Amino acid sequence: MRAVIQRVKSGSVEIEGEAIAAIGPGMVVLLGVSVNDTDKDAVWMANKTANLRIFEDSEGKMNRGIIETGGEALVISQFTLYGDARKGRRPSFIEAAPPDQADRLYERYVEELRAAGLSVHTGRFRATMLVSIENDGPVTIILDSGNEF
Repeated sequence: MRAVIQRVKSGSVEIEGEAIAAIGPGMVVLLGVSVNDTDKDAVWMANKTANLRIFEDSEGKMNRGIIETGGEALVISQFTLYGDARKGRRPSFIEAAPPDQADRLYERYVEELRAAGLSVHTGRFRATMLVSIENDGPVTIILDSGNEF
């Protein structure tokens, strides 16, 4: 499982001109699921995300997690995170999980974030979305579960 996590002042997602979700301060998570991912990856990734200290404390150091700040999360499924463009000009997506597996593990990840106490909003799985991100910092972290438990 792979996540691109951005600390944001705000984030939103639209589908065909309709606002689906919007958040204030918090994080936008672009989440990709690989063919090798399992429930363990979703649980590990959600725990890591919920406890990632990327928010500033009173001294301006990144020492606070999203739960401490009361921030929200916007989670967007993005299979293209497993695009392999090393050869040729068109990315290969054979490492991305098939839709049924990806949707189930994406939902498990969201469920685990909510269980940790986060306010979580989502896009719509397999939809073409317009995602707006007001990156704060900018702070962008890439996490990869790597299937090592």
